[in-house]
Amino acid sequence: MVSVLVVGGGGREHALAWKLARSPRITRLIVAPGNGGTAALNAPLDPLDVPALVALALAEAVDLVVVGPEAPLAAGAADALAAAGVRCFGPTAAAARLETSKAFAKDLMVRAGIPTARYRIFEDPAAAAAFVRGVPWPFVIKADGLAAGKGVFLPHSLDDALAVISKVMVERAFGEAGAQIVVEERLDGEEVSVLAFCDGRRAVPMLPARDYKRALDGDLGPNTGGMGAFAPALSLDADALAAVQRDILQPALDAARELESPFVGVLYAGLMITDEGPRVLEFNCRFGDPEAQVLLPLLDADLVQIMLACVDGALCEDMVRWHPGAAVAVVMASQGYPGPHRLGLPISIAPVADALVFHAGTCGARRLQTAGGRVLAVTGLGGDLVGARERAYVGVDAVQFDGASWRRDIGAPPGLRS
Repeated sequence: MVSVLVVGGGGREHALAWKLARSPRITRLIVAPGNGGTAALNAPLDPLDVPALVALALAEAVDLVVVGPEAPLAAGAADALAAAGVRCFGPTAAAARLETSKAFAKDLMVRAGIPTARYRIFEDPAAAAAFVRGVPWPFVIKADGLAAGKGVFLPHSLDDALAVISKVMVERAFGEAGAQIVVEERLDGEEVSVLAFCDGRRAVPMLPARDYKRALDGDLGPNTGGMGAFAPALSLDADALAAVQRDILQPALDAARELESPFVGVLYAGLMITDEGPRVLEFNCRFGDPEAQVLLPLLDADLVQIMLACVDGALCEDMVRWHPGAAVAVVMASQGYPGPHRLGLPISIAPVADALVFHAGTCGARRLQTAGGRVLAVTGLGGDLVGARERAYVGVDAVQFDGASWRRDIGAPPGLRS
C-alpha cells in the first residue's frame, strides 16, 4: 500500500489526484498546495521550495511524490527527493532540460536523428535581428527557457519579429528564460501531443491528444497555457503512433541516458503532422495541462502501479490500457485571460452526467471562488468525439461565474472551426 504526495495546484494536479485516488493500492493522498477541487487533501506548500517539499514528504512518510508542474522539476525536486530516499515520479533537473531549454532539446534532436524543424539559436539580440531580416523560411520565435506556455511567437511581419526579439531578449519579459531564443522554421500541418510513460529505458505512449493553445476560436488571439484538448487524436493511427515511439520517443530516451540523465516520468512530444511525417515542435517533461484532463479519464489502468514501475525501472507495455471512446476538455477562464483578470468571484457548479470538472484557479472549500486565469476544465466523456464534445459543452453550461470565457470550437471538425 502506498502514500502519495502530488505537487502542484492546477487542473493537471486535480486530474492526477482524481485518478490516483481510484487506485486500490493507495492509502493516503496529499496535494500540495492543491486548489478548491482538492480542498480536503491540501497541504500548504510553495512547489518551488524544494527543501520544504522534501521535509513534507519525510514528515508524512510519503512513499511516492508525483511532481505535476515543470518548474519544481527544473529546480531539482526529483534530485533532492532521491537524495532523501523518497521515490519521485518525474525527471531530474538534468533530464528535464528537454523542456527547460529549447536550445538543448533542439541540439539533442539533431544528434539523435529525431525529425524536427530547421532552427538557429541566438544569445545576441542584434544577431537574431540580423538573421530574421533575411531568414529564407517562415519562422517561429521561441524563448529558450520556461515561460508558462507563453514564450512562443508567430510573427506576421518583420516589425512583429523585431518587436518579439526586443521583448524577449532586451526587455526580458520572461526573465532569464529569454537569455537565448530559438528561431525555428514554421511547419504546416496538424498539431498532436503524444505523451509517454518512461522508466529511463522504455517509453510507453499514451493515446495521441490535441490541445488548443490560442485564447480565441479559430486558433486566434494570444498564446495561453491551454484552452482545451481532446483524445484520441485520430490523425495518428496505431502504425503512426508506433513510428513516433520508434523514431522520436525512444531515441530521445536513449540520448538522455547517453548523457547520464535517464528520463523517468512523462515525456511529452509536441508534434506537427506534416506531409513528410511527424516533426517535433517541442518536448515537455510532465503531463500536459489540459491534456491530462482528457488522458487520465480514458486510462483503464492503475496509475499508481504505472508510476511505481517507471520509478523502479520496470515499466511494461501491458500495464497501460485504455477505455474505448473519447474525451473532450473545455477550459473556462477568467475574463481577460491571459491578461489581467479579476479574482475572488463566486463559482457555482451543477452536476452533469458523463462530465468531470477539474479545478485549476479555484480556492475555498465551502465557498468556491476564482483564484486564477484558467479557472477549471470541464471534461466530457463519450463513445466518440462527437458525444464527448456534446457532454463537455453541456457541462460548461452548468458552471457559472461572472465573466467566464471559453472557446467554442474545442474538438470541432475542421469545417466547423471559425
